[in-house]
Amino acid sequence: MPTVLLGVSASISAYKAADIISQLKKRNINVEVIMTTNSTKIIPELTLQVLSKSRVHTDVMVEQNPMEINHIDLVKRADLFIVAPASANIIGKIANGIADDMLSTTALAVHDIPKLIAPAMNTYMYQNPAMVANLEKLDSYGYQLIEPKTSLLACGDYGKGALADVDVIVDTICKTLNVENKEY
Repeated sequence: MPTVLLGVSASISAYKAADIISQLKKRNINVEVIMTTNSTKIIPELTLQVLSKSRVHTDVMVEQNPMEINHIDLVKRADLFIVAPASANIIGKIANGIADDMLSTTALAVHDIPKLIAPAMNTYMYQNPAMVANLEKLDSYGYQLIEPKTSLLACGDYGKGALADVDVIVDTICKTLNVENKEY
């Protein structure tokens, strides 16, 4: 059974991580979840723990198993790494090598597995030259972009920046893992 390491950052669309996890589990894909502290203010970690059937990782300084270095061993167990939703903040951290929380620290440890990023933010943030440069860096680091969609955003603006539909994210994960995209 393949394992997906799902990073959840603080976008209003963080609640969609529950559906991503649920859809992956229905396809016999194991999911380990890392949440930023601020994302836990949008959706409780307990929700994602119950759906993933795994402990949710939120603090790089907490090592539950003294035989492991959690942010390193999570990567070693994973077949794919994805951040969905990926806020402007986490994209900037990963693109610039900042490792100051569990998700950004783990992202720096990712090697030899596919890396996906699914941005979710305001249109003007998404179009900002700094964001464009950060996404170009991530592309050069081997990240595959799951394009945000154009829609009415939570802030009331209309434009590109909404998290891609869950089925698009799940389909991209399945294709990347060479797993049949059907429910079991």
